[in-house]
Amino acid sequence: MNKTELIDKIAEAAGISKVAAKKALDATTDSIKEALKEGDKVQLIGFGTFSVSERSAREGINPLTKEKIQIAAKKVAKFKAGAELADALN
Repeated sequence: MNKTELIDKIAEAAGISKVAAKKALDATTDSIKEALKEGDKVQLIGFGTFSVSERSAREGINPLTKEKIQIAAKKVAKFKAGAELADALN
């Protein structure tokens, strides 16, 4: 499912226009992004938790040349499914 299809589903399920659904989805994703940038967790009960994790610097291997390379430390977004979502999938 892509963003357009998700907007269509939201509009249909909520009984709102596609324009309003797009604004709601954009506002939601922007809010989650901002919270993660600030280092906060976003916990949606029954759905899951978005959080930021830090990967430390490490050594890797360039698969093309087989040379050792340094991989810089970075922050990554993580998602952990909640119990209700996990149960719905199984």
